[in-house]
Amino acid sequence: MNYNKKTVRDVDVNGKKVLLRCDFNVPQDKKTGAITDDKRIRAALPTIRYLLEHGAAVIACSHLGKPNATFADFVKKQVEKGKKAEELTEADWHKSLDKLSMKPVAERLQELLGAEVLLASDVIGPDAQAKAAALKAGQILLLENTRFEKGETKNDAAVAKALAALAGADGVYVSDAFGTVHRAHASTAGVAEYLPAVSGLLIEKELEIMGKALADPARPFVAVMGGAKVSDKIGVISNLLEKADTILIGGGMAYTFLKAQGFEIGTSLLEADRMEYAREMLAKAEKLGKRLLLPVDSAVNTAFENVDSPRYVDAAAIPADCMGLDIGPKTVELFAKEIRGAGTVVWNGPMGVFELSAFAEGTKAIARAMSECGGVTIVGGGDSAAAVEQLGFADKMTHISTGGGASLEFLEGKELPGVACLLDK
Repeated sequence: MNYNKKTVRDVDVNGKKVLLRCDFNVPQDKKTGAITDDKRIRAALPTIRYLLEHGAAVIACSHLGKPNATFADFVKKQVEKGKKAEELTEADWHKSLDKLSMKPVAERLQELLGAEVLLASDVIGPDAQAKAAALKAGQILLLENTRFEKGETKNDAAVAKALAALAGADGVYVSDAFGTVHRAHASTAGVAEYLPAVSGLLIEKELEIMGKALADPARPFVAVMGGAKVSDKIGVISNLLEKADTILIGGGMAYTFLKAQGFEIGTSLLEADRMEYAREMLAKAEKLGKRLLLPVDSAVNTAFENVDSPRYVDAAAIPADCMGLDIGPKTVELFAKEIRGAGTVVWNGPMGVFELSAFAEGTKAIARAMSECGGVTIVGGGDSAAAVEQLGFADKMTHISTGGGASLEFLEGKELPGVACLLDK
C-alpha cells in the first residue's frame, strides 16, 4: 500500500470549505459528562489552525462513543443488558444520545483554540446544512456525533454524499483521525468519493514515522509485543518477523508461546487453539534468522488480584495453582538490554496486568528502557501509551501513535481504508 499521500500543504484551501474528520472520541466522566482527557482534541489543533490560518472554513466532524442510531438498536442493546423492552421509551433513547453529544467537545475545542466553535444540532440535517452554508473563511463548525447517523458505520453512500455536500462543489476533505482510518465509514472513507481527499498534519506524521519504521528502519529493529491474546496480534507478529531483527513477547500472549514449547504455565491465560500458530511463528523466526524472545521469569499469583509483593518464578515452570501476571526482573533486564541498544523500537501492548499495581512493573520497565534508547522509539497507543505518559516519559519518545487499532493494522501491513482513499503524491 502506498503511504505517500498528499497533505493539506499540497492543496489550496483558501476561500474553500474543508470537511475535516477528527478523532474527538475522548473519555468522559460517566456522571457529569466532563471530558477527562483532551489529548485527542489537542492533537487536532495543528491541522485546524493551519486550515483557519490559510483561509479555509472548517467543518469538523467526529464520532463519540457508541450511540444507538435508531430506537430499535437502543432497545436491543438494553435488552442484552437485562432491561425489559416494554419499559423502554424513546425518551430513554434520546437521553442516551444526549450523553454522547459533541457539545462538551465543542466547548473544550473553543477554549483551546481561543476562537468561537459553532455546533450543529445534527450531522447532515437542516441545521448542519444551514450552518455550513453560512460558514465564512476563518470560522469553524463542529457537526453532531457522526454515529447519530445510522449509515455512518455502514459507509452508506447517501450519508457520505450528504457530508461531502456540506463543503460544496469546490470543497476539500481532510482526514486527520488516525484512530479511525482502519474503518471504512462514511466520514472516514466514503466522502473521498465526492471530494478531493488529503491527510491532515497528524496523519502525515503517523504515516511518515511508522511508514519509515517498517520500510527503512534504523537497525537493529526491535518489536515489543504484549497484551492478553495471541489472536489479537496474529498478523502483526507474522509481518514484523519479516521486518524486525528481534521480537520480544510479553503479556498474557506469552504463555501460549511458552505452552506451545511444552513448558508448564499453571493457570495462566492460554489460547489452546493458537498453540500451533505459536509454533509456526517460532519456526518462522528460526528460518529467517530472527530472534523471538519470550519471558524467562514471571510474576505470579494464585488469583487475578492485587498483592502487596509479587512472587517470581521461572517462566518455564509456573506452579500448577498459579497464573503469570507480569514479566519478572530477569526478563525485564533481558528485554531492556535489547531495547536500549536498538536503532528502532516499536512497542504495542502491556507486559502484564497493568491495571493491578503489583503487576505493572514490567510495563513500566519497558517504558523506562524506551526512554533510555537513543534510537527511534514508537509507542502504538493503548496501555503502552498510558504507561509512557503516566511515568512522564512521553516527551522522550519519538512518536506515540494516536490510534490503537489503526496502528496494529498498520504494523500488520493491512490496507487502511481511510488512508487508501487519499490522493497519492
